Amino acid sequence: MSSKFHAKSADAYEQLMGRWSRRLARPFLEFAGLEPGERVLDVGCGTGSLTFTIPEVADVGSIDGIDYSETYVEAARERNTDSRITIARGDACELPFPDDSFDRTVALLVLHFIPESEQALSEMTRVTKPGGVVAAAVWDSFGGMPVQRMFWDTAAVLDPSSASIRGENYFKPLTRRGEMQALWTKTGLDKVKETAITIHMDFQDFEDYWRPIADGEGPLGKYTTGLDDERRAAFERALRAAYEAGEPDGPRSFAATAWVCRGIVPR
Repeated sequence: MSSKFHAKSADAYEQLMGRWSRRLARPFLEFAGLEPGERVLDVGCGTGSLTFTIPEVADVGSIDGIDYSETYVEAARERNTDSRITIARGDACELPFPDDSFDRTVALLVLHFIPESEQALSEMTRVTKPGGVVAAAVWDSFGGMPVQRMFWDTAAVLDPSSASIRGENYFKPLTRRGEMQALWTKTGLDKVKETAITIHMDFQDFEDYWRPIADGEGPLGKYTTGLDDERRAAFERALRAAYEAGEPDGPRSFAATAWVCRGIVPR
């Protein structure tokens, strides 16, 4: 399985995560590095948050974006106006490119949704030229995502049977400090560096937060739409109370931290 992310609607994804991916994309690229003229691969490009930011940061030669979801691929293709960008459906664990094809291979917020993350990193390394950079970002889903903690802790209080699902979402592959660095080193990459980047997720009101979840997008949406009407209504009330925290509904800002890691393919 290339990805466990529940992809349903490109528009819902944009509201659920795409807007925050774009906010993270530039500082991630500053960490990963970019040079003019490079051929770049974006693994798990989704609707194009990172793909379309790359040419804003550097005058690269070409960008290939791949994603497992045909829904997201179609949406990204519709948005694309840059002849240097090619977007296709593909499996991160079996990349459809020859060895040593890219100067830089990047993945934004996708590896923690791939059970075979080690295989995906090996593939990213394989298609990157010697001396090239392999870099990725994943959410710190336990300690650095209060938006997610609010959701899953509320769910577990109302429905103790959801505790196992909560654990799966808190401790996805590579989401704990040092896990990415260890895997990059195990894969044989040189000059490995891991650090953290924090952005803020700013919501206009509870509806702005709740709508893509209610529409069924991503793991949060998959859980929510699996509830019967009574349990879903009770969950929505409890989650609203957690969001509002005793204050009138309105804007809320939540920190969100991602682990980022990069390494160089040995020459």
